[in-house]
Parts: sequence; structure tokens; C-alpha cells
Amino acid sequence: MTLTGFLAYSAALGIAAAIPGPGVTALVARALGSGFRSSFAMFWGLLLGDLFYLTATVLGLAFVAQQFGMVFLAIKWFGVLYLAWLGWRFWKGGISAETVQAGKAKGGLVSSFMGGLTLTLGNPKTMIFYLAITPTIVNLRAITLGDYAILLSVTALILLVVLVPYLVLAAKARWFLSSPRALKRLNRTAASFMIGAAAAIAARH
Repeated sequence: MTLTGFLAYSAALGIAAAIPGPGVTALVARALGSGFRSSFAMFWGLLLGDLFYLTATVLGLAFVAQQFGMVFLAIKWFGVLYLAWLGWRFWKGGISAETVQAGKAKGGLVSSFMGGLTLTLGNPKTMIFYLAITPTIVNLRAITLGDYAILLSVTALILLVVLVPYLVLAAKARWFLSSPRALKRLNRTAASFMIGAAAAIAARH
């Protein structure tokens, strides 16, 4: 891969990670409900799930990318519809006081970690990024072991830089983000980003 390819992947992942979805919702709710430590353990579970999908993409989709272009086109439009639907859901509700209360989960750091892992593995937003968007950015036919190692490192770094500030801010502003008005503002902002992302993916050739 070229430097341009790595930069394009980093930018796309950074934008995808910053757009609130089920993962960010769960992290913020956990930070609001249980504080930074518990939500940081959940973050590592989310990260492991992302690395799993990246690995599956690199190892398993090179052949599929060569043979089944229409499959990726279908996944792309499914992703557009899903992000638009997710944006509508956030506009109507999103993170609520009940979600914050759910963030006060019982159990220790291991349970938070496993919660993050299972959430990512079942998160359509994560699947869409790695299965539909990544193949349009990364040349899967020419990727080397060294490229794969760099992609793993870049993925971990980008998610750390993008998601951890969510946790820090939520943990420090628990009193503020617990108010219905602040949560509504957060939800409407997230909805706008998601609908914008859906439009951007739809316009991408």
C-alpha cells in the first residue's frame, strides 16, 4: 500500500468512528452511568471487534472483491439505508435517560470488555465499514503482511484518538449530559452526522 492509501483509510476510519452509532452510544452511556474505568474496558472490547473485522476483510475478501463486485454494491446501498435509518432513530431518541441508567451495569472490567466485544461483532455499522467501505479504499489484491500490520496499528491508534475523548468528556460531564435537553442536543448532532455520512457514501462511485 502507498502512503496515500494509508491516509485515505485513516481518514475514512476516523470519520466512521466519530459518527455516533451503537458503539459510541454504549460507550457514552457506560461512561455516564459507571465512569471512565468501566467504559475504557468496554473500549478495548470494541477495538478487538474492529480488529477482527479488519482481519476477516484482509484474509477473506480479496477473492470476493475480484469475483463478486455486485455483492459489494448491494452492501454499500444497505449501508446507506442503515445509516439513514440510524440517523432517524437518533433524531427521534438516541441516548436517553434510560440508556444512561442501563450504563450502570453490574460486573467488573471483564464484563465491560466482553460487552464491548459482543457489541462490535453484532454492530451493522462496523460490518458496513469493513465489508463495504474498506474494499473501496484498500487494494485487497495487493496487500502484504507488512501492510496488514500497519493497518492493525493505524486502526488501534485512530479508534484510541477518536473514541477515548468521548469517554473522558462523558465521565467528566456526567451531571451535564444526564439532562434531557443536553441529551437531545447530542442526539440531534449525531443524527445529522449519520445522515450526512449516508449521503456521502451514496454519492461515492
